[in-house]
Amino acid sequence: MPDVTTGDHYFTAEPTTAAAPREVEFSAAGRDWTLASAGGVFSAARLDPGTGVLLRKADLPSAATSGALLDLGCGFGPITCVLASCAPSATVWAVDVNARARELTAANAVRVGVADRVRVHAPDEVPDDVAFAQIWSNPPIRIGKAELHELLGRWLPRLAPAGVGWLVVARHLGGDSLQRWLVDQGWQVGRQASQKGYRVLRVTR
Repeated sequence: MPDVTTGDHYFTAEPTTAAAPREVEFSAAGRDWTLASAGGVFSAARLDPGTGVLLRKADLPSAATSGALLDLGCGFGPITCVLASCAPSATVWAVDVNARARELTAANAVRVGVADRVRVHAPDEVPDDVAFAQIWSNPPIRIGKAELHELLGRWLPRLAPAGVGWLVVARHLGGDSLQRWLVDQGWQVGRQASQKGYRVLRVTR
């Protein structure tokens, strides 16, 4: 959502909203988390409900998971930190256009002891030859349908041949139409779960 005084959105590259540091507490993957957050990033004051559904209902990686995992639109890093903690043999790429979000994700990776396996970058900084075993995203629906399709059309093709994408989308913001669009693009899409008005989609080739 935009900041009413500055016009900032969570997808603003350089937010001017006052940082107003805070902490966000949540539970996921069988443990409690406390991460740093700040104004000007996505869901700055709490774990976004859609992200919570995604972390509860998607199949989290395990200790046996290896390769590169992508957190697309990482915000302050809750998905990144959970993935990296669950999969100590994997590398998590945390990608966001928002510079403050990237700074927070990097700091939170240090906080939870996974910084050696987390790569935090702006979208254009990710090398073209990296293929992802898993892509995780609570995608920025509010950027608009055309921009959202462009975003997913850019990143989903970077799934490894046997890779899987996990997306969460609110039903009232177009979760069902997004599923149909993905199928039309040639993806195999299953509805893993529906909870609290959100759809968790499993995307494969």
